[in-house]
Amino acid sequence: MACTFRRSIASQLSRVLDLPPENLIKSISAVPISKKEEVADFQLSVHSVLESSSGHSKPDIQVQTRRLAEKLKCDTVVSEISTGPGTVNFKINRELLTKTVLQQVFENGANYGLKSELFSDLPQKKVVVEFSSPNVAKKFHVGHLRSTIIGNFIANLKEALGHQVTRINYFGDWGMQFGLLGTGFQLFGYEEKLQSNPLQHLFEVYVQVNKEATDDENVEKSAREFFHRLEEGDKQALSLWQKFRDLSIKEYVQIYKRLGVHFDDYSGESFYREKSREVLQLLDKKGLLQRTKKGTAIVDLSGKGDPSLSCTVMRSDGTSLYATRDLAAAIDRMNKYNFDSMIYVTDKGQQNHFQQVFEILRLMGYEWAERCQHIPFGVVQGMKTRRGDVTFLEDVINETRSRMLENMAFSKTFVCQYFIATKELENPHEIAERVGLAALIIQDFKGYLLSDYKFNWDRVFQSRGDTGVFLQYTHARLCSLEETFESGHLRNIKAACLQDPQSVSILQHLLRYDEVLYKSSQDLQPRHIVSYLLTLSHLTAVAHKTLQIKGRLPEVAEARLHLFKAVRSVLANGMKLLGITPVSRM
Repeated sequence: MACTFRRSIASQLSRVLDLPPENLIKSISAVPISKKEEVADFQLSVHSVLESSSGHSKPDIQVQTRRLAEKLKCDTVVSEISTGPGTVNFKINRELLTKTVLQQVFENGANYGLKSELFSDLPQKKVVVEFSSPNVAKKFHVGHLRSTIIGNFIANLKEALGHQVTRINYFGDWGMQFGLLGTGFQLFGYEEKLQSNPLQHLFEVYVQVNKEATDDENVEKSAREFFHRLEEGDKQALSLWQKFRDLSIKEYVQIYKRLGVHFDDYSGESFYREKSREVLQLLDKKGLLQRTKKGTAIVDLSGKGDPSLSCTVMRSDGTSLYATRDLAAAIDRMNKYNFDSMIYVTDKGQQNHFQQVFEILRLMGYEWAERCQHIPFGVVQGMKTRRGDVTFLEDVINETRSRMLENMAFSKTFVCQYFIATKELENPHEIAERVGLAALIIQDFKGYLLSDYKFNWDRVFQSRGDTGVFLQYTHARLCSLEETFESGHLRNIKAACLQDPQSVSILQHLLRYDEVLYKSSQDLQPRHIVSYLLTLSHLTAVAHKTLQIKGRLPEVAEARLHLFKAVRSVLANGMKLLGITPVSRM
C-alpha cells in the first residue's frame, strides 16, 4: 500500500538527508491524479524537510530540490525521479504498483488504508461521542439530522482507527419545557391520543400550552410549579414525565433504525438532576458560585466581575439549568469511562455554551477539561417537502424514499440507463430509502461542516455529478459486473494488462486512500472522503466504458475484473464510514 512505498522512499531520503525515516514518512504525499497527463505517484516537499527552511528564498529551494534529486537513485521500487516547484517526484515501478495495491485491497478488506504507517504512532484511546440528542416529548426535528449523521461519521471513523468508542445520545429530557408540557397535558391532553400517536399529540399539546402561557400568567406559573415538583421528586409528576420519555424513545429508536445509526448509551439531562446539586455544592465550596440580586447563581468566567462573561448555573427558585446538567454529565462520564477524548456534536449556536462549560470545568480543577471538544456545524436552509416547510425528520426520510421511488419507477433516464426496473427488485422501498439517505448524507458532507448550505431536492437526486445517487449507482453497477463475470485468484493476475492510462489512474487513486483517511482523522471533516469517493466513481465511469471485459482475452478480462472489484471494495469501505449502506442493485 502507499506506505510500503513511502517507507522505501523515506529510507533512501534518510541516508541522503541524515534524518530518521520516521521523520520523513508524513512529508511524502501521494500525488492527486490529473486528467491532462500522467503524474508521479509521490512527492516530497523539500521545504518541509530543510532545516531553517524559512530562511530560504524560492530560488534557493529550487536549487536544493535539484541537488537532492541528483543524490537519489532509481531502484526496484522507484522507476523515475523528477523535480517540480519545490518538490522531488517519485514514480513507482508500474508492475509493482499494480500488484501491491490490488493485493493490499483484497488482503486488508475493510481495513484497507487503516494499517498505513501514517497511523502507526496513533495511540489507541477511549473516545466518547455525544450526538443527535433530540428533545424528548417532541417529534424528531429535522434540525437534529446533521448532529445525527455527523456524530455517526465521527464515531465510525474513530472505531475504524481502533479507538474504543462510546456513542451517547443525550436526550433533552429535563428542564422548564417539561413544566409546560406537564401543565399542558393536564389541561389539553388525551390518553387515547397519547397512546395512538404520542409525539404528534405531545407536539400539539406543547404548541397549545405555549400559546396559553403567553396570554395567561397563571399557566406559566403552573408550569414553573410542575417543573419544581419534578426537581423535588414528586411521584405523580415524575410518573407523567416518565411516560412521555418512554413513548418518545420508542419512536426515536425506529428513526435511528432507518438511518442505520446506533448508540451505546441512551442518557439524558434527567440523569443529572441530583448530580447537578452536587455540582452547585462543589462550585460553592471552591468559591466559584456567586449569587445575584435576582437570586440566581452564576460563575464569573472573567475573574473580574464582568457580567457579560458569566454563566448562570441556577435559577432563582433553585432549579438547575442546561449548563449545570452538562457539567454534571461531563464529570460523571469521566468517572464512568475515563475517556481520553469527549466530542460533542451540536450546531454552531451552542459554541458559546460549550466554551463556558469547558472553562468552568477548568476552574473547578479538572485538567481533563482539555480533552473535551465541540464539533459545531452550520444550518441547513430550505429543506421543504411538497407539503411545505419541513419540521420533522420522519417527513424528510419519507419524502426522500418517495422521490427516489418515483425516479426509479418513472424516469426513462433512470430505468434505462441506471437502474434495473423497480418491479424486478425484491425490496424497492428499502433500496429507494438507502439511496435517498446516501443522497442526503453526501449533500451534507460535501462542504465544511461549519458552513450553512441551501438544500435543493433536485440537485440532491441527480444521477450524474457529485451526488450520493451516483455513488450508489457506481457500487451497484460494480456488483453487477462481479455477478456477471467470475474471477479467479489474484496471484494469476498479469500486471501488464493494467498499464493503460485509465487503469493506472484508478490504481494511483486507490494508492492515496490512506492519506484521505488521515486527513479526516485530523480535522474530523468527512468532505475529504466524500471528494475521494466521488473522484473514484468518476474514474470508474470512464473505465467502465473503455476497459471492456466481455469478449476480451482471459488474462485481460481477469485483470480488469480484479481492478473493478478493488474499486468496489474501497468504495464500500468509504461509504460505510460516512454512514451509508451500499446497495448491490438499483
